[in-house]
Amino acid sequence: MTPATERAAGPQSRPGGRTARIRAQVLAAVETELLENGYDALTVDTVAARADVHRTTVYRRWRDVGGLIADVFAAAGDLDWHPPDTGSLCGDLAELNREIQDSFTEDSSIAMALIAVSFRSEDAARALRRLLEDRYLQCEIIVKRAIERGEIPAEVDTRALLVAATAPVYHQLVLLRTPADAGLPERAATAAMLAAQAGAFESLVAEATGRRATPTPTS
Repeated sequence: MTPATERAAGPQSRPGGRTARIRAQVLAAVETELLENGYDALTVDTVAARADVHRTTVYRRWRDVGGLIADVFAAAGDLDWHPPDTGSLCGDLAELNREIQDSFTEDSSIAMALIAVSFRSEDAARALRRLLEDRYLQCEIIVKRAIERGEIPAEVDTRALLVAATAPVYHQLVLLRTPADAGLPERAATAAMLAAQAGAFESLVAEATGRRATPTPTS
């Protein structure tokens, strides 16, 4: 593992007690600094001062701003989050989209701030990719359950379906910066479900297996 990769991975241990308290203070300070002053004003010294932690402690544990940002993403990945389970593929995808939309449209959205930072910092970009990879892996259960219920063909490309379902929300909120659309989460979920039922996400799997499944009827 290279030094840059180690830095992007954040602190390697997650002990409790005083160490956990200091980590929580420092990461909360990073988020507040980002929301109030932006990435350009973020420094180890400003974070240490806001967190009321000695600067040498911050330098020793996080090394630099890149390490701080990466650990904010790592902390998000540590949260005890589970994909929605509504009993249907469309319901699960719609609820997932609502969670994404809410995180980007809440007041002082740290999610939006971190996305913005990922365009400025390679450390943040790596950490964001790792977090999203983990989230997509967690969400594979949504597609697995849908296959078991017979809602979609077994040969569906899981990642392609999940990306197609969530991409419209990211596009509207992050790229276009348009106001939240209450109906978008369900519309995007429905479109992805119908595409999956029609076999739109089977091509890569079919090429690998040498066959193609019969699309599931939309009855």
